[in-house]
Amino acid sequence: MSIKGKAYIAGIYEHPTRLATDLSLAQIHAEVAKGALEDAGLTKDDVDGYFCAGDAPGLGPMSMVEYMGLRPRHVDSTDTGGSSYVLHVGHAAEAIAAGKCKVALITLAGRPRAEGMATGTVPRSRGGTPTPDEPFEFPYGPTVVNMYAMCAMRHMYEFGTTSEQLAWIKVAASQHAQYNPHALLKNVVTVEEVVNSPMISDPLHRLDCCVITDGGGAIVVVAPEIAAKLKRPKVKVLGASEFIKTQMGGKVDLTYSGARFTGPAAFAEAGVKPSDIKYASIYDSFTITVLMQLEDLGFCEKGKGGKFVADGNLISGVGKLPFNTDGGGLCSNHPANRGGLTKVLEAVRQLRGEAHPKVQVKNCDLAVAHGTGGSLGLRHGSATVILERE
Repeated sequence: MSIKGKAYIAGIYEHPTRLATDLSLAQIHAEVAKGALEDAGLTKDDVDGYFCAGDAPGLGPMSMVEYMGLRPRHVDSTDTGGSSYVLHVGHAAEAIAAGKCKVALITLAGRPRAEGMATGTVPRSRGGTPTPDEPFEFPYGPTVVNMYAMCAMRHMYEFGTTSEQLAWIKVAASQHAQYNPHALLKNVVTVEEVVNSPMISDPLHRLDCCVITDGGGAIVVVAPEIAAKLKRPKVKVLGASEFIKTQMGGKVDLTYSGARFTGPAAFAEAGVKPSDIKYASIYDSFTITVLMQLEDLGFCEKGKGGKFVADGNLISGVGKLPFNTDGGGLCSNHPANRGGLTKVLEAVRQLRGEAHPKVQVKNCDLAVAHGTGGSLGLRHGSATVILERE
């Protein structure tokens, strides 16, 4: 069964905070839910499907459903890290198409900044029940940033990618963030400033790394008959796909991501090609994340990503493929270290014509949002969704 045209995104909301010292996780979930439902013109009493991931406190959907006073007949707490909320758009569309619900609420919230998390330094082992591979990997000291740095170094070795090319991704994000009043980093940077920023894990510099922020966001996905009654621009879900890339028993190729599989599948379901896309929301935990995903989604040949992202090609109004026009995770917001949801939010803004006028893509009728969760250098989840303005 295809989900093409079976569901619409009717409401979105992004929490304005980037530092939530006075808010609980549950409160942020509730505030973003309220914001997205109001944006759609609905109330919590209309919600009959609820979706969240591992950032939800307590017992996930059970705790949040009670806290927010919801009465869903369908819930989903699939967790694939930062890709969870792109994946949930597809899952919500599937549930709606199957008749399990008609109004699906998706919420995200987190407080990593308030809790003192440092850039990319969290060990892959977080205590508790270890993952099956942890005893074999932990002695080598994997952290978030050094696992992505391995991918960057390998990409450079295989294809001649340079730090200056990676820096253009940050430059593009900063060009967009200056127009976002809520962005954590609003200063426009140059390629030279990126490559001269402190090295965090060779070859990734500080400005190659995403911000750490508190906050969250929410999405409301509805059945076509509900969308028809609402007074909001109609954003149709055309296609979606998900994939888990693993260590594959040691047969690891660090030069590609799970987007190699989710991109073609989502485009096929949507019936469109990468060349048809007017705007791209691409998960940007690090600059290398963006470059590899653009290749794997089919926007350029494998190994040609460095050339593709250089010279402003990702800057709205300048390049061929505007990306992350809110500033993305590199400059604006990476709430709960799960930035996939914000990728969907900005894609919807672009399709509605509600992005900042300085970065709004002209005649934007087709967009892609893609998320990566976990570690690019280890196991990770990938999710892609294709959206269309009707």
